[in-house]
Amino acid sequence: MSTGTLILAAAPIGRADDASPRLRAALAGAPVIAAEDTRRLRRLAADLEVTPTGRVVSYYDQNERDRAAELLDDLREGRDVLVVTDAGMPGVSDPGYRLVVEAVAADVPVTVLPGPSAVTTALVLSGLPTDRFCFEGFLPRKPGERASRLAELADEPRTMVFFEAPHRLEAALEALAAAFGADRRAAVCRELTKTYEEIRRAPLEELAAWAADGVRGEITLVVAGAPPRETLSDPAELAAAVFAREAAGISRKEAIAEIAKENKVPKKVVYSAVLEAK
Repeated sequence: MSTGTLILAAAPIGRADDASPRLRAALAGAPVIAAEDTRRLRRLAADLEVTPTGRVVSYYDQNERDRAAELLDDLREGRDVLVVTDAGMPGVSDPGYRLVVEAVAADVPVTVLPGPSAVTTALVLSGLPTDRFCFEGFLPRKPGERASRLAELADEPRTMVFFEAPHRLEAALEALAAAFGADRRAAVCRELTKTYEEIRRAPLEELAAWAADGVRGEITLVVAGAPPRETLSDPAELAAAVFAREAAGISRKEAIAEIAKENKVPKKVVYSAVLEAK
């Protein structure tokens, strides 16, 4: 017996009429529908004037591991499984990834019903470069973990897209300003495709001040990538950079290697500059 197909379906991020005809057909005919929130699925189906005929099961973060095994059994027994999250594409900061991994490992066909995406919608609305970008999902909630993550991204040259909860937006923007610089350009995209859609484009510091008054709705945050770092070539500057790293607790050998890599010069050049400066 042939296996079923795992179908990942993008759901509207705001307006129900953004749903594709393929999504309508899949909701009506799929033998099994795995929904992040079954009540929201029923509401979407009603808005689309579609009546699901298959079995509807919940599939959310807390039950994803156990439910994935059950859904894989359905697929092995020849039943197609349609995965729908509350909005956007399953697997992108939403349940779906684990099931895809297991389906691929079991040689089960996987396909996608493309559609709305908050990531790309916010990106093109931001006014920031779109030729290269990366999606970073939600930032850590704890301040220390968030600061560490942002320190890793401080030199990221690509435009970055984040999701954020409205009640944490001010803190996130303040942390971004501290890590990337107050004048780094960004855009807060709120309630995308909905009635009260709003796009705020400004430096991070200005956006943090705006968010202090409170923000509601679904938030997607787009931040410009880091500008090209100026490289050092003067021996005195190279040596000074090494000594600064040493003062911060890094060994001289590691400091020389880091400065050489960052400035794209041979390590022996940096080493010679340090010897000359002593």
